[in-house]
Order: sequence, then C-alpha cells, then structure tokens
Amino acid sequence: MAQLLALYNTPADPAAFDRYYQQTHIPLANKIPGLRSYSINDGPVQALAGSAPYLVAVLTFDSLADIGAALASPEGQAAAADLQNFASGGATLLIYDTKSV
Repeated sequence: MAQLLALYNTPADPAAFDRYYQQTHIPLANKIPGLRSYSINDGPVQALAGSAPYLVAVLTFDSLADIGAALASPEGQAAAADLQNFASGGATLLIYDTKSV
C-alpha cells in the first residue's frame, strides 16, 4: 500500500476551512481514481514534540505508481488546484510506501 499524507497548518478562519473542506474538498478528492481510503483526524491533533497541524488527511492507494497516476488525472489535478481555495495556512503533502512491522 502507499499513502498520501496531507498536513494542513492552522488556517486564518478555521470555521470557514472546516466548512469548505467538508462540503467541497472531500467530495472532490473522493473522485480521484485509485483512491482506496480517505481518513481525517476527528478532533484536535496533539503533537508529542514540535507543533501539531490543524488537520491530518491520509489517502491510501495500492502503490506509489497509483498515486502518481491519481495526481496526474483530471480529478487529482482539480483536488490539488483546490488547495488554494481553503488552505490559507499552507499544507505539507507527503507520499510514501507502507509496510507492516
């Protein structure tokens, strides 16, 4: 499996961020081809060290190649372009393979 991890910094208007993310961005991202699962934190994120992001989203795919294809798709491009519409605090996007240990 492979994952895309999105770490959203605190937005200028958290209520507007939450509303837009739930009503617009999640439905947009759910259309990305190859997406196996999509989860977000439920409640505040707490950091054991350093600073915590405002929101954490984990999108799971079968492979890194599938993430690449998903991001290159029209649906992936639309979801990426949508970040400018709500992520006023900025975001860090990470992709990686996973393994059980």
